[in-house]
Amino acid sequence: MRIAHISDLHVLALAGAVPFRLFNKRMTGYANLRFRRGHHHKNHVLSAILEHLARAPIDHLVISGDISNLALEVEFEAARRLFDDVLGLPASSVSLVPGNHDVYTRGAERSRRFAHYFAPYLQSDLPNIGVDHPSGIYPIVKLRGPLAFIGLSTAVARLPFFASGSLGSMQLEALHGVLSGPEVRQRTPIIVQHHPALHLSHWTWQKRKRQGLDDAGDLAKVLFPLPRGLVLHGHLHRRIHRKLWTRDGHFDVIGAPSASLVHPDPVCMAGYNLYDVGDDGVLRSATSYRYDEASKTFSGVPVPESE
Repeated sequence: MRIAHISDLHVLALAGAVPFRLFNKRMTGYANLRFRRGHHHKNHVLSAILEHLARAPIDHLVISGDISNLALEVEFEAARRLFDDVLGLPASSVSLVPGNHDVYTRGAERSRRFAHYFAPYLQSDLPNIGVDHPSGIYPIVKLRGPLAFIGLSTAVARLPFFASGSLGSMQLEALHGVLSGPEVRQRTPIIVQHHPALHLSHWTWQKRKRQGLDDAGDLAKVLFPLPRGLVLHGHLHRRIHRKLWTRDGHFDVIGAPSASLVHPDPVCMAGYNLYDVGDDGVLRSATSYRYDEASKTFSGVPVPESE
């Protein structure tokens, strides 16, 4: 199977939002967009990547969160138009999960805005196994050949300047049940979530509290009995490939770059990842394709491995 992976789309659309809906946590996010990030995340770059993927021979697409910038309705509407009109893949061929920007405020969380706009993509092949979450019912399982795509939500509304994630004990317990079930046990699990399952080695304790996954250690315990699998994530805006060691093998923990970020560092420049998985469920290769704005072409290199 050929799996494409994009993340951190950060679709920007502010019509009707300025200034009346910015008098909350969005004020800091808007300032970041206006004076720093807004000059680098480009909707036209995202469109070019989606157009490219619409023509690519892939079997499944993973989107690991941060579809929006500020969790505004107009942003989710714009993202749905891109998915429907540009990407054009059936919802059954897409595994999509939210990021912290998709539940940016308590209001977005309470209204279940993400779940409303992306309901077709959040259907599970295994009903009645998930737990209720402000962004949907998780885990979401899609059984495809030798693989089981398992979508998790690490997205929770936080105070300003905090972007960390959490799975929570109920979702982790549900994940354990999914992994133990016969439909998934005979397949290789592909865990899809926004926050990375491993902290970066140079992160301080404060950085982990602000940016990391609160219960990364608990997730590692759930995965520990399994011989292999993948955890596909975003959030870091960079290409990165690490290993989470288990009792009898390991999980490949792979991050995709932002699909809209124009950045001078090739590790962070916008693009997508492509994974080739054999009929035995073993990862054969992980390639990252980087977009070149000048030539409007893509160049591929192995996803760089890091400790």
